[in-house]
Amino acid sequence: MTVLKVRHLTTYRYRRPVGFGEHRMMFRPRDSYDQRLIEATMTISPRPSALRWVHDPFGNAVTLVRFDRNAEELVFESRIAVEHFPDPIDFQSEERAKTYPFSYAPEETPDLAPYMVRQCPDPDGELERWARRFLRPGQDTPTGRLLMTLTAAIGESFVYNRRTESGTQDPLTTLRLGRGTCRDFALFMMEAVRSLGFAARFVSGYLYVPTRDGPRHLGGGSTHAWVQVYLPGAGWVEFDPTNGIIGNRDLVRVAVARMPSQAVPLSGTFLGRAEDELGMTVEVQVTSDDPAAG
Repeated sequence: MTVLKVRHLTTYRYRRPVGFGEHRMMFRPRDSYDQRLIEATMTISPRPSALRWVHDPFGNAVTLVRFDRNAEELVFESRIAVEHFPDPIDFQSEERAKTYPFSYAPEETPDLAPYMVRQCPDPDGELERWARRFLRPGQDTPTGRLLMTLTAAIGESFVYNRRTESGTQDPLTTLRLGRGTCRDFALFMMEAVRSLGFAARFVSGYLYVPTRDGPRHLGGGSTHAWVQVYLPGAGWVEFDPTNGIIGNRDLVRVAVARMPSQAVPLSGTFLGRAEDELGMTVEVQVTSDDPAAG
C-alpha cells in the first residue's frame, strides 16, 4: 500500500472582471478496494455563492458551484490523498472468457450493452481492421494476450503529444495522423476493443510518475486518461495505452464514463466578451509518501 497525494491547480485569467456561470468539477476519486480516499480539500477563488454535490449516471462524484461576483481570475485548487493498492493482473477470468471470441453472460449483457456500442463513425471499417490485426487467423486468441498486445501496440505505433485545445479527437483521426494525447489514445483503444465485441469504458484520473522506473511515463504532470475493459470473472480491468500499463499501478481513478465528454475534470462558462479571456493554466503534482517509491 502506498499513499499518493495529488495537487491539481487550475487558473483562468481575464483582461477585466467577468462574471461566471455554473462550473462542474470531477476531482474526487472513486473509493474502491484498490484505492481509498483519505483526504480531499477544495479551495476556490472567488468564493462560490453556492456549492453542491451530486452523483452522475456512472456513480462519479460531481461538484457544482455557482458565483455571484465578478473577478479577473478564477482559481480551483484540489488536494487529495488516497491509499493505493496495486492490483496484480493475472487475468483470472472465467474459463469461457480466457480465449477470444467469447460472449458475455445473459445476466450481464443488459448492463454492459451501453459500453459495447461503438460511439464513433468507422464507415469503411478502418479501425476494426486495425484491431483485427492482433487476432490469430482461424484460431482462438488468448484474451489477456490480445488486450495486452493491443495496448502495447498503441503506445508503440503512435506518437504522444500534448494538445492545449479542449476535446478529444475521433479515433480515425488518431489512426490517420499517428499521434494524439492520452485522451485520444484512450478513446481509440476503447472503440477498437468495442469493434471486437468487448465492453469498455473511459477513465479519467491521475498518473503517478515514480523516478524508480527510469524514463518518465507519458502524461505525467496533467490529468490522465485510460481504459477499462470488462472481463467475466476479472471485472473491469485497467489498460493505459499511452504507457503500456496493465492494471491500476500508478493510476489514480477519478471518474469512469461511456465517452470522454462525460468525464471532463473541470468545465464551466464565463460572462463577458470573447476577447476578455487570457487563457488557462493547469498544474498537477502527484507525489508518494512511500520512501521506496521515489
